[in-house]
Amino acid sequence: MESSAVSRPVAPLIARVAGGAVFVVFGIGKFVNRASEIESFRDYGLPEPGTFVALIGVLEIVCGLLLIVGLATRPAALLLAGDMVGAIVVSGIALGEVISLTLAPAELLICLFLVWKGPGAFALDNRLAVARARSSV
Repeated sequence: MESSAVSRPVAPLIARVAGGAVFVVFGIGKFVNRASEIESFRDYGLPEPGTFVALIGVLEIVCGLLLIVGLATRPAALLLAGDMVGAIVVSGIALGEVISLTLAPAELLICLFLVWKGPGAFALDNRLAVARARSSV
């Protein structure tokens, strides 16, 4: 039967886990390599680069973890998409390029895919929706 969760496409799962893992790693990197991250943000001309580094690091870790488990997937992906647009614009302007040649464009596409497609069958969002539907009956 096509209706089983196992037979559904796994693209959202792969996008969530792969994209979320990259965000978590880069978010942790903002704290592990704090001095160099602050210097980069200073080079971009951002005010209070230390604050920016901390806020973006927390955003990437928390929302990346939410993507991995599939909880609040669309809002988390939307926040991270905004983060990537900011990264592309800010680093692109600072470096005099049209687009940053980092992972930002790929991560932006992953986030937009998840905003559009949703978390998929193998996500806490889906399981919670099923549980809510059962409890309201």
